[in-house]
Amino acid sequence: MLEKIRQTKDFLVSKMSETPVVGMITGTGLGDLTERTAVDFRIAYEEIPNFPESTIEGHKGTLVTGRLGNKSIIAQEGRFHLYEGYTPNEITFSVRVMAMMGVKYLFISSAVGGLNPDFETGDLMVVTDQINLTGTNPLIGPNLDTLGPRFPDMNKVYDPDLIALAKGKASELGIPVRQGVYAGLVGPSLETPAETRFLRMIGADTVGMSTVSEAIVGVHCGLKIMAIVVVSNVNLPEHMEKISLEEVIAAAKNSGPALSALWEKIIESLPD
Repeated sequence: MLEKIRQTKDFLVSKMSETPVVGMITGTGLGDLTERTAVDFRIAYEEIPNFPESTIEGHKGTLVTGRLGNKSIIAQEGRFHLYEGYTPNEITFSVRVMAMMGVKYLFISSAVGGLNPDFETGDLMVVTDQINLTGTNPLIGPNLDTLGPRFPDMNKVYDPDLIALAKGKASELGIPVRQGVYAGLVGPSLETPAETRFLRMIGADTVGMSTVSEAIVGVHCGLKIMAIVVVSNVNLPEHMEKISLEEVIAAAKNSGPALSALWEKIIESLPD
């Protein structure tokens, strides 16, 4: 796999004018961030050697490089999921490519279900910790020693300084933000009332079908990680209501401008 990572890295670097500092992964309905980016180039996933292809509605399936907040970035407009049939290594392949490029920061966004009864649809939540309930781990198998240690410490997956920065910039912009724990499931079926009750009991504030694997690989590669998610609906186990993908996309898009403005402020405040 290491050779494939190098091959993809070399292909992308050959097209880039500068080394990216920030790597970004956006999820369902959240690809509008790149509208604020001075784009260097944009390329479809299927044109990138060894890259998976996004199959999910609301994911553009393109990779963008350019400048945002006066920093060089590389951003995925759409991600990959276990429920699409991809392996943990395939869905985190791009993170390893970014790390090999020299990226220092990994920023992740996704649409999530809210579990905390104090949350509301459309809320932004800064992730402070995660619970991996996917039943697998992208580090299973031979360790890629050149990228990271066999047993990476997961004490602080999401960087405390970045969390503080996000909260400060949100306050400056007048954007209310929550903070809490993200639980990652496989999907694609949504949670039952009993599962929702269980997730709340074990301390999760939101639930989704991505993010945890990418964050694990980011930690393994030594990246500084932050995730800000959009609450697309709130799951109350005693009063569960049906939710459609269209509603999830709509909620994410409604919160997209605020999230994009916040990301830009955060990125421009990063040290050079």
